[in-house]
Amino acid sequence: MTKIYKVGDVVTGKVTGIQPYGAFVGLDEHTQGLVHISEITYGYVKEVGEFLTVGEEVDVKILEIDDDAGKISLSIRELQEKPVVPKKEDKPRKTLQARVDEHDVEGFNTLKEKLGEWIKKSI
Repeated sequence: MTKIYKVGDVVTGKVTGIQPYGAFVGLDEHTQGLVHISEITYGYVKEVGEFLTVGEEVDVKILEIDDDAGKISLSIRELQEKPVVPKKEDKPRKTLQARVDEHDVEGFNTLKEKLGEWIKKSI
C-alpha cells in the first residue's frame, strides 16, 4: 500500500472488478479493497452488477484493514441513510381458546360424546 489508509476513512475509488460475492474497488494505483455484497446497499442484493459497473467511481468507507493479508474491507452501505422500516401494527394476540372457538364451532367435547355422532355421520 502506497498511501496510508485508516479504518473509518471515506475515500473515492473506482470499481475494478465484479464478482458474485462483491466488487473490487481501486483506492489508488497500488491499493484496492473489496466491497462485500452485503455492504453494497441496505436490503437484498442478488446481483452485484445491478448496483455497480466496472469503471464507476464510488465513495466507500474503510471498515477493516488486514495488513498481514494485504486486504481492505470497504462499505458503500455505511455511507447511505438507513431506510426507515414502517413498524407493523401490534394487534392483540388471541388466546388459544379464542382461536379454537373461531375454527371449531362445535367446541371441545369429550371423545365419548363425539364418537357416536362421528360413527353415524360416517355411515
